[in-house]
Amino acid sequence: MGAVRSVALLRGINVGGKRPVPMAELRDVFEAAGLDEVRTYVQSGNVVFSHDERDAVVLTDRLEQAITERFGSDIAVVLRTADELEAVVRANPYADRVPLAPATALHVTFLDRRMEPSVLSVEGADFAPDELAVVGRDVYLFLPGGIGRSKLAARVARQVAPVRATTRNWNTVRKLRELAS
Repeated sequence: MGAVRSVALLRGINVGGKRPVPMAELRDVFEAAGLDEVRTYVQSGNVVFSHDERDAVVLTDRLEQAITERFGSDIAVVLRTADELEAVVRANPYADRVPLAPATALHVTFLDRRMEPSVLSVEGADFAPDELAVVGRDVYLFLPGGIGRSKLAARVARQVAPVRATTRNWNTVRKLRELAS
């Protein structure tokens, strides 16, 4: 079997000055962990790389340990293969709205494992015009007013707290898919 192209999505780094992680150092960490073709995208902890590890849990643990050793803080890592990212883009339930909405309207929260749909349910609550859709391990957030003041986004963040999770805007998702392919 050949190398797998993947993306590591780190949670909560370089956001508002908290937990600064220079991307050049992060690339060094990934290369020292035996990964190839390492490339970062923007400053929020997106790393595209190739590897031969077939067990995502083993790879996630290895990366989190290496990051903790280098930067001194626990930083959650969520992995997606290039094929999984392609599936995220294809499965977008809001694809018909994206061209008409502001660039900041669509986000995806990547979970490290599936959650029961009932945990992520917002039935009975009024978050209009914000919406969400759960597809496998991914939560699509359509937020026409942006993520910053969205009550729906805040609720989802609380609901997914028990698992590794991190959110990226749609432009970043598409760019990462491009870099990983």
